[in-house]
Amino acid sequence: MIRLYNTLTRKKEELQTIDPGVVKMYVCGPTVYNDAHVGHAMSSLVFDIIRRYLQYRGYDVQHVMNYTDVDDKIIRRANEMGIDPFALSRKYIQDFDQNLDDLNILPATAKPQVSKTMPQIISFVEGLIQRGYAYPAPNGDVYFRVTKDEDYGKLSARKLDDMQAGARIEVEEQKEHPMDFALWKAAKPGEPFWDSPWGQGRPGWHIECSAMNLHELGEQIDIHGGGNDLIFPHHENEIAQTESYTGKPFARYWMHNGMLQLGGEKMSKSLGNIVSIKEFLEKRDSDVMRMLVLNGSYRAPLIFNEETLDAAEKGLERIKSALRPATATGADSTAEAAASLPATIQTVQTAFTEAMDDDFNSAGALGAIFDFVRAINSARDAGATQAQMQPAQDLLRTLTGVFGLRLAAKSGTGDADKFIDLLLEVRAEVRKQKLWALSDLIRDRLKENGVSVEDGKQGSAWRYL
Repeated sequence: MIRLYNTLTRKKEELQTIDPGVVKMYVCGPTVYNDAHVGHAMSSLVFDIIRRYLQYRGYDVQHVMNYTDVDDKIIRRANEMGIDPFALSRKYIQDFDQNLDDLNILPATAKPQVSKTMPQIISFVEGLIQRGYAYPAPNGDVYFRVTKDEDYGKLSARKLDDMQAGARIEVEEQKEHPMDFALWKAAKPGEPFWDSPWGQGRPGWHIECSAMNLHELGEQIDIHGGGNDLIFPHHENEIAQTESYTGKPFARYWMHNGMLQLGGEKMSKSLGNIVSIKEFLEKRDSDVMRMLVLNGSYRAPLIFNEETLDAAEKGLERIKSALRPATATGADSTAEAAASLPATIQTVQTAFTEAMDDDFNSAGALGAIFDFVRAINSARDAGATQAQMQPAQDLLRTLTGVFGLRLAAKSGTGDADKFIDLLLEVRAEVRKQKLWALSDLIRDRLKENGVSVEDGKQGSAWRYL
């Protein structure tokens, strides 16, 4: 049984879906006004891994990821550039779709956009007004009435009185309470607008996701996800307005990933420490970013620097080493070489599932995979044939595929495996000439660079440490 941490209840709970065998999952997507960065990649990878594992366990996952293409930041940047805000957002939607494909992230089953959901948003706001949870202000804005919602603050564990102490009403706002939030904003010069019962304007940020969610997945969903920076106010306000509108519990499980940190600081445009997805992929393979995410807990902060990226890359090469073909033939294989592989296959399947069932513990599952890699490499080194190794290698590809790893070989002159094979050929000739000191030097230098060389009856074999 899969157990996952629920931000709402602050504990792990068994996954029990609304419809048997189906997971309805909504994950907040980007606001499209600039190049997406590796922080966006982290969140997308986290929920891609979760989705892939749920599918591996037999669930039909209905995954919705939205694009926020109506927002203050988009309007501001488009005005600065002197272009249409929708032209700007279209460009960055296309770019992000390409980023996701480059990162081997499965396409969402639906990707709604705010600009294309306006009738549903307006209808949602009308419903909240009719139920007494919202009110139109004289200036054309519409606000959600937080005092009407007795549970307001339950996701973030904040009390309304404490929130009120630090809140203030701007001059142009006409709220009943400082914490009331905008559902609809009256049109301002230079901004796109839509006609509504309250005059021309555009939606507030929070109502957009609630309306898109309702339109795509219905009144109740299983999992709502996003970065932990969205817990308050965005997800808190989503709960308030959706449950006030439907009268039903909104999402059964709230899942939040930790933030990506560069040099110990959160990655953000204001700090100027942004690394775009495109810039990253120009230097590293997409599997490296995925391995970085897999190596930690999705709920914890993730350190992004050359050291952690190098470690992720080295881990990838270790896994790839187990996919190298056997060198032994049927004539020179030993019966005991692959004797332990069938039992190891069963062990790794159990360990992998147990780890991932425990709140998607990818680091624990990865540990089981590395144990499996050692067993496969040991069998090869001991003289197992390709036929004996194939079932284990097939399972390794299946499990790493659940993680979304491509495990593509490096291309061109930088192919590390081919270079190591060449060094071992040279070393074999050196050993024939009994130049033991030079043979040991090659072995020791390889070890310093993360490659173990073992000499046996079948010759010398290597593996990543």
